[in-house]
Amino acid sequence: MQPRPRTLMVFIDGLGIASSETNECPLSSATCPHLLECMTAHSCAVDAHLGVPGLPQSATGQTALLTGVNAAHIMKRHIEGFPGPGLCRIIVKHNIFLKFISRGYLATFANGYFLENEDEARRLRLRSVTTVATLSALGSVRNRSMLERNQAVYQDLTREALGARGYTGPLVTPQEAAEHLLTIADEHHFTLFEYFQTDRAGHTGDMQKATEVLKRLDAFIGALLKNMDRERLRLIITSDHGNIEDLSTRRHTHNPVPFCVVGPNAKALRANVQTMTHITPAILKLYP
Repeated sequence: MQPRPRTLMVFIDGLGIASSETNECPLSSATCPHLLECMTAHSCAVDAHLGVPGLPQSATGQTALLTGVNAAHIMKRHIEGFPGPGLCRIIVKHNIFLKFISRGYLATFANGYFLENEDEARRLRLRSVTTVATLSALGSVRNRSMLERNQAVYQDLTREALGARGYTGPLVTPQEAAEHLLTIADEHHFTLFEYFQTDRAGHTGDMQKATEVLKRLDAFIGALLKNMDRERLRLIITSDHGNIEDLSTRRHTHNPVPFCVVGPNAKALRANVQTMTHITPAILKLYP
C-alpha cells in the first residue's frame, strides 16, 4: 500500500480575498504572482465570521481553524490577539496536532522559537494559539538550537528580525527557508507553519511595507511550489481573517479568506470546506 501523502499547511495571518471595490490592495501579479495564482486557480473562499457579528479576529479565528470548533460562537464574540483561559481549554482539548497524534500519525509545528527550551515557552506571558496547541499536544517547541541547525523556520522567514534579539548566525533566503520547511514536512504526516508578518503589515496601512512583506512571502511560496513533490505532499495555504488585502483600513476586514490546496485530493478537500470550522475535520478525513 502506498503511504498517505504528507500535508503541509502554511497559515498566513491576515490574508483575505480582496473585494473588487478595493483600490488599495497590494496583492498583484507583479508583487506576489505565486500567491495570487494559488488564490485564484487552487482556492475556494471561506467565510471568517463564524456566524458571529463583528470583525473576525485572530484568537477565535485561529482556534476555529486549528480545532474545528466554532470558538467565536462559544465565546459569543470575536476575540483578538492571544487566547484567554476559555479559548485555551478548547485548543488543548481539540487541536489538530493532538488529533493526528491520537490516530498514530506524526505532526509538528515547524516554527522556530528563539528560546533555549520549552520551559521558556511555557513561561511566556502571552502565548499564541499555535504555541498553546504545540505545547499541549507535542510537549515542546522547535528551539534556538534547532533553528540554528536549519531544523526550524523563523516566522519572518529570513531571521532578520532576530538581530535585535542577539542573533548573530547566518540569515537565510525565503527560498532556503522553503527548503528547510519541505525537509521538515517530508518527515511528518502533518506540518504547520505560521507567517504573521502579513497581519502586522496590514495594520500599518503602509503600501511599501505590505509590498515588501508579500514579495518575501511570495518567493517562499514559489520555492515551495517549485520543489514540492506533488504526488507525496499536499500544500494548504489559508488564513484566519482579512487584513493586508485592503490597506484603506488598518483594521481587519469582512472579506472571506482563501483555502488553497495543491497536491493530492486537492479538489475533494476544497469541496469539503465552506466555513473555517470545516478545515481541520476535512484534513483529518484523509487520515482515518
